Amino acid sequence: MEQTSNDESNTRRFRVLMFPWLAHGHMSPFLELSKRLAQNNFQIYFCSTEVNLSFIKKDRNLDEYFSDHSIELVQLDLPHFPELPPHYHTTKNLPPHLNPTLHVAFYMGKTNFQNILNILQPDLLIYDVFQAWASELASLIHIPSVLFLCAGVVCWAWSYFYDFMNKGNSGIDGTYPFPAIFLRDYEIKRMAALFQEFKKNFHEEMLLSLTKCLEVSSDIVLLKSQREIEGKYIDQFSSCCGKKILAVGPLIELKHDDTKEEEKDENSSHIIDFLNDRGESSVVYVSFGSECFLSEEEREEMAYGLELSNANFIWVVRFPVGHAIALEEALPEGFLERVKTRGVVVDGWAPQAKILEHPSTGGFVSHCGWGSFLESIYYGVPLLALPMLYDQPHHARLAVEIGVGIEILRDEDGRIKRENVAKVIKEVVVEKTELGESVKQKAKELSHKLREEGEEQLHEAVEKLKSLCSKIQSQE
Repeated sequence: MEQTSNDESNTRRFRVLMFPWLAHGHMSPFLELSKRLAQNNFQIYFCSTEVNLSFIKKDRNLDEYFSDHSIELVQLDLPHFPELPPHYHTTKNLPPHLNPTLHVAFYMGKTNFQNILNILQPDLLIYDVFQAWASELASLIHIPSVLFLCAGVVCWAWSYFYDFMNKGNSGIDGTYPFPAIFLRDYEIKRMAALFQEFKKNFHEEMLLSLTKCLEVSSDIVLLKSQREIEGKYIDQFSSCCGKKILAVGPLIELKHDDTKEEEKDENSSHIIDFLNDRGESSVVYVSFGSECFLSEEEREEMAYGLELSNANFIWVVRFPVGHAIALEEALPEGFLERVKTRGVVVDGWAPQAKILEHPSTGGFVSHCGWGSFLESIYYGVPLLALPMLYDQPHHARLAVEIGVGIEILRDEDGRIKRENVAKVIKEVVVEKTELGESVKQKAKELSHKLREEGEEQLHEAVEKLKSLCSKIQSQE
């Protein structure tokens, strides 16, 4: 085939198959990246299961992309498991004990995915961390593939998972080359137990695929992050894995879709009215994402911590599927009545982006999931970090290192303590101490940098992807 010129590579509409893992925290950044690529003359095919695609179809922010066919949805059918009906082909509302089964079903969907590749014949596959096998299938028919990491590289560069799975270490000691990133003793114990459970529930071939996710990518890897946040970790990780790590920015959804399935208009209106009646930076927002849940003891400590802080607050309380209880029963007796003039407790869902961008919001008590971490910084809100599991402790330490957060310390056994919750909230939102004002200022400064420089880094990634597609085309 004749070599493609630079002008042609800038005008040719390359066809990209996007293939995320089946969790909202993965699909959302893949969708945001899809939008950015579609705006840069890529034709996008977005592949997931029927239950996930049905949810995506309701997102009005995608209507313009659907109408001009720059983004098209492609359904992946998974093999039948009696205990895993189609409405469980997603992590949303999936009973925890079925998570390993979903991974097995996803892995066994390889044949159906191979058929999709054969039919579409895309110019490029962008795949997720759990499916190195997708990259290997693409390579069989000479389709290049690029790994897209939805989490920050700080948890990959020195993560226990990477070390544990790739080097075969039998123990975890919590030491990193960069001292700011560390795990506490109770976190090391939890991580070790998590890995043992992981290895017990997933057969060897699936684990091998997971460890190869970086290896089988092309010479570039995409990263949902920005160099202003973790530049030195990006450089170090690039050196370690031998790949060019390209940050594509925080991929924040800039339009808020008020028609999404879980939104309660009345709830949203009440929350915004509450914020409108409060002073600047006087409200603390408390939320632990869609897949982290406080125990009864932890809810009690959080409730009393909020009460002791004397801060205005919005607290989103969630329960695991099948375990929901009324807020009056879930919280300490009399709590809702005592805080009714300065607090809003929400059952299940709140418009997080709208809350974070409101000038009355002065702090975010967060589990430090990567999406929430980036949203908080993007909107210039300090993180009051209370990590729960997985990579969240790494993100919490990163927030402290770059000056945009303060960690709410647990006791030596990893338990939440009401006094520590109240102390940090007071520092940032109520008393506005020197440290509290420092993290607030740093969060605002970094917010400006993310908005100003994020598009430049995304543009670099777009050009690299076009170059990769053109190179493959010229070799055919």
